[in-house]
Amino acid sequence: MKNVLTQFSRLFVGILFIISGLIKLNDPLGFSYKLAEYFSEPVFNMPIFIPYALAIALFVVILEVVLGVLLLIGYKSKCTIGILLIMIIKFTFLTFYSAYYDVVKDCGCFGDALHLTPWQSFTKDIVLLFFILILAFNYKLVKPLFNSKTQNILAITSFIAAAFMGYWVLNHLPIIDFRPYKVGTNIQKGMEIPEGAPKSVVEMIFIYNVNGVDKEFTENDLMNIPEGATFVDRKDKVISEGYIPPIHDFTMDKDGSDYKEELLEEPKLLVFVAYDLPNASKEGLEKLNELQKTAIQKGYKVIGMTASTPEQIATAQKQYGFGFDFYFCDATTLKTIERANPSIVILNQGTIIQKVHYNDSDSLKL
Repeated sequence: MKNVLTQFSRLFVGILFIISGLIKLNDPLGFSYKLAEYFSEPVFNMPIFIPYALAIALFVVILEVVLGVLLLIGYKSKCTIGILLIMIIKFTFLTFYSAYYDVVKDCGCFGDALHLTPWQSFTKDIVLLFFILILAFNYKLVKPLFNSKTQNILAITSFIAAAFMGYWVLNHLPIIDFRPYKVGTNIQKGMEIPEGAPKSVVEMIFIYNVNGVDKEFTENDLMNIPEGATFVDRKDKVISEGYIPPIHDFTMDKDGSDYKEELLEEPKLLVFVAYDLPNASKEGLEKLNELQKTAIQKGYKVIGMTASTPEQIATAQKQYGFGFDFYFCDATTLKTIERANPSIVILNQGTIIQKVHYNDSDSLKL
């Protein structure tokens, strides 16, 4: 019975680590954004690590995949299980902290493929911790499947394959796009809220200073506020989250007006997405300059979308000779649309037809 439970744990943990790692390795930039969220002030307040979020993300996801493979083949089981135990203890702490303090809404455990609530993520890690503890107490039962030479070859191969996959997607695009802006998506339909969809329940909280102390009052308490209390602030407390469409916070703003309705009706619209112009790839921006000429000749309306300031836009237009207008959109939304900075998106009346990394601009079918 002990051996059966140990071998089941071996398969369960190994396969889950490989799947979780591969999903995040498919989009390491997305996982790095999640790590940066953990490093930010509202959570752990460790901004020193934010510039290294991508490197940390790559290390973690490659390690996840490799550890899953090593566990399945029984490679140095004591060491492999020990590292797995350390990792799951850290993951469990992070997901508990996120859930208890409600600071990170999605841990990113399965990237954009599967969104888990903070408490679901914590529960998942508790289950994994249980099975990894079984492995830790019975590591001698986790025998190698092959001879030493073959084990070493498989271990090295798994690392090289995972590292190459990370390199590939960073220089192109995710192999599988799980985001709400994948090819074939109609942006207008993605923003629609179905009839009868649940609405958010929000409670207004009023903060008054009472004898030098800030106290919170609900709408029902307003008639009972002590005399002499002074109003400080008002905040909204979400009691229950309503339906949120897969595409939200999408704007095409210019000079204070949102042009998305008319632009998304264009039959041939080529969009250069560069969420951060000052830090965008110089090589990529130079490619856009040539591409815009070809696109205009073939009847495309060409625009740019960015979260950069008007001054930064003007600098880029002058430096690279861009003859098209830039429209503002939130940086988070632009990073969701496309990971590369810059990248190219082609739309037909709001439907995404093509998306490419600037390295693959030659593959565009205009």
